[in-house]
Amino acid sequence: MSFQPIETERLLLRSLKVEDAEPFYDYRSDPEISRFQGWVPETVEDVRLFFQTQTPESFLVDEKWFQIGIEHKESSELVGDIGIRSFGRDFPQAELGISLTRNNQGQGFAQEALIALMDDLFGRGQIHRILGSIDPRNVASINLFERLSFRKEAHFVKSIWTRGEWVDDVIYAILREEWLSPGFKLEKKCV
Repeated sequence: MSFQPIETERLLLRSLKVEDAEPFYDYRSDPEISRFQGWVPETVEDVRLFFQTQTPESFLVDEKWFQIGIEHKESSELVGDIGIRSFGRDFPQAELGISLTRNNQGQGFAQEALIALMDDLFGRGQIHRILGSIDPRNVASINLFERLSFRKEAHFVKSIWTRGEWVDDVIYAILREEWLSPGFKLEKKCV
């Protein structure tokens, strides 16, 4: 499956471009933004090298992370990115993570972007379950996934070694049948 751009009312979810390397590096290397990220680039060149692996054809390729740029349509500014990782054809699940620049947090962009991506993923019928692996100290992400009606499925204590410490990992998930259910209660609009 190849990644195709997705438009929302205010956003364009698209493949990242070489021109995105510097703004991507700027917010991804910000300690406040990167605190709960699995990968923090050390240089802009690290980002450029990473972008070389990111082609529309690498979307949902087994076990590889694919970053989707979140562009504000009115300003054409890169306001963040969504990371997605597939678990393979025989295990039709995906993991999501999201990062936004400081200036673009609290405006409903994360929810708007994730709703659009999840509508697309579940609508294609190739993904059975979507999950988020979240450090429980990341209250903003927990609140976001709960607003999206993800259920808390697990809390693993000191299960991930990152940045010199053992940290907890909370798993939130939702099934395709839940998301597409006629009785699903989520207000599918931005906050």
